[in-house]
Amino acid sequence: MKITIVAGARPNFMKIAPIIKELNHLKKKGNNVEYRLIHTGQHYDPKMSSEFFLQLGIPHPDINLECGGGSQAEQTAAIMIKFEKELINNKPDIVIVVGDVTSSMACAITAKKLCIDVAHVEAGIRSGDMNMPEEINRMVTDSISDYFFTTTTTASNNLESENIMANRIHLVGNTMIDTLIQNIEKIRRPSFLKENEHYFLLTLHRPSNVDNISNLDTLLSAISQFTKDISVIFPVHPRTKNIIDSKKLSYKNIIMVDPQGYLEFIYLIKNSKGIITDSGGITEEATYLHIPCLTMRNTTERPETVTIGTNELIGNDLVKLKKYIQQIIDNKWKQGSVPIFWDGKTSKRIVQKINSIYKDEIIKKEYNILMNEPAV
Repeated sequence: MKITIVAGARPNFMKIAPIIKELNHLKKKGNNVEYRLIHTGQHYDPKMSSEFFLQLGIPHPDINLECGGGSQAEQTAAIMIKFEKELINNKPDIVIVVGDVTSSMACAITAKKLCIDVAHVEAGIRSGDMNMPEEINRMVTDSISDYFFTTTTTASNNLESENIMANRIHLVGNTMIDTLIQNIEKIRRPSFLKENEHYFLLTLHRPSNVDNISNLDTLLSAISQFTKDISVIFPVHPRTKNIIDSKKLSYKNIIMVDPQGYLEFIYLIKNSKGIITDSGGITEEATYLHIPCLTMRNTTERPETVTIGTNELIGNDLVKLKKYIQQIIDNKWKQGSVPIFWDGKTSKRIVQKINSIYKDEIIKKEYNILMNEPAV
């Protein structure tokens, strides 16, 4: 069995790392499994790409398509052109794409046009917000995939409601949680952080929150005011930092730092008093680690982090922001629990299922060849 695995952006790296580890384990047991790792280059900042490969023990990619930069349309086109050549030169039995970034959608389309099976890991999640590029990526990828590996029952139900056959949907859990569990003992305190320091963790990257300088200033000023004397650690994306620096903005207790490596960032999550974010993936990690989390969005594709976990959606409501930050400070946050199968064994379930599918396919092909042979 030949597999092509696609990674393009920072969240992908956390999702593919345990899958690769499980494939290597399968190979050591004597199974006939080969894989190629393709890095599309969608994220090309060293802190958001190569360092993650190093920290998570991911092998050097077989090829980097170097498709960073440009508009979403330009990036999609560039990835499809280069990935098509890769697949023609190294045709696999199946392509595995993860998550909802542009790379996943572009590579899924390319594979299907070459009649190659596609497995989508983290399939079926939906926010219902068509203004999010990621929502379009999810829907397009799921509309053409062959196998669907879901993180929750809600995601599985979403796919069934879209008329995906139930036998193609596999509820397996969350590979990001696999990575978290595998690395939790390796996390390390960033050098800028004092031991036992109390702080909130802040991450913002969505255009609605960071592209308008007035909105960004209003939001950061409110966060600074509501958190009082507690520090707010803010790993700033380079593009957002340029916006802030251009207006010479600063806030009394917000500490702006460079993007962090995976091990340092999980340390910041695990040891924070609470998290303020507009990221989806961070809400999952916060839920698993039982850390209070406020999401600066009106919708989420991960509703379990709200209904089961430690997350709350607040949009840009500053009244709610103040109220919930105070609840966190007063240690009055909801307890939260963890969704089923977020247990560190998701990648094993995925690899075992793919292996069994293709073993069956090989048997069928051999049987058909045998039955079509002329009688002697």
